[in-house]
Amino acid sequence: MARNRGKRYRAAIDQVDRTAAYPPAEAMALVKQTAGTEFDETVEVHMRLGVNVRHAEEQLRGTLALPNGLGKEISVAVFAEGDAARAATVAGADHVGAADLAERVEDGWTDFDVAIATPALMGPVVSKLGRILGPQGKMPNPKVGTVTDDVAKAVGEAKAGKVEYRTDRSGIIHLTLGKASFPERALLENYAAIVDEIVRAKPAAAKGRYLLSITLATTMGPGVRVDTSRTRESEILAGAPSGNGDAAEPAAQPAGA
Repeated sequence: MARNRGKRYRAAIDQVDRTAAYPPAEAMALVKQTAGTEFDETVEVHMRLGVNVRHAEEQLRGTLALPNGLGKEISVAVFAEGDAARAATVAGADHVGAADLAERVEDGWTDFDVAIATPALMGPVVSKLGRILGPQGKMPNPKVGTVTDDVAKAVGEAKAGKVEYRTDRSGIIHLTLGKASFPERALLENYAAIVDEIVRAKPAAAKGRYLLSITLATTMGPGVRVDTSRTRESEILAGAPSGNGDAAEPAAQPAGA
């Protein structure tokens, strides 16, 4: 509960109407306003979906490239040999290897954000790393483009801020939007790309209301609920500062206010 938190958190949560679902621009402005720590906090989005993840056909998993990146350097490990290994190195991979790289991971080293593997190495080398990389969400998977012979392309996409999403056991998707230091419009553009992708990926088997709730928050800040009815980019960017920081148009009042 808020009263068990620190003074900074209690002051931040006092600025948020917990009963309201804010228009995206207002919500993002609040998130940036309540990010008050000394480090550059990460901005996160949490989307609760009306899906039954016990049914495989209602689970979501995929990737998308955020238009403004994540605001951090992405470390990439590639399991490859020969020409593919050389291509990965040229493309900017931070760690490249085969059995030697797998041995490091087995010994407990996982100091990278994304793992990529060629199909030839998945069975004999990488598959045994599932118990280590799986729980961390780093196991290469052909469904999200991280098991491929075109390792150069995969490395380039990962470095550019391509992110993976998947529903957890509660039907919630957790994703990073960027840093609190990002301009508000840049964060909203990333948010719009995520909402568009999740709406597009709605499982045909999902019935009833799909976007149950969306919450924005920083690493150490309170959650801010967002109006789930605003899914088009024009609706999401309404009221956001323009490129030069001037307000584009007045933001609407939060739903229920």
